[in-house]
Amino acid sequence: MKQFEYTIHDPLGIHARPAGLIAKLAKEYADTSIVFSYNGKEAKATSLMKLMGLGVKQGAEITITAEGASEDTAIIAMSQFVNNNL
Repeated sequence: MKQFEYTIHDPLGIHARPAGLIAKLAKEYADTSIVFSYNGKEAKATSLMKLMGLGVKQGAEITITAEGASEDTAIIAMSQFVNNNL
């Protein structure tokens, strides 16, 4: 299992556009479970609606976890995505 924490900088937090892109990216790693955690709640990265349902706003600290066969490359890809987009 690999994980990292990230503080959201996007003024809108995790809204529809980035949530859709996260879900699309996560689906490339079908053999790995990628989970976003915030404020005691979790959402699989492949679920656009659940990601948005976390209610992540600017300044929030989230934890992203990857577990599975491609966890090393999946966690790097997610880290790059959030650093460039959120």
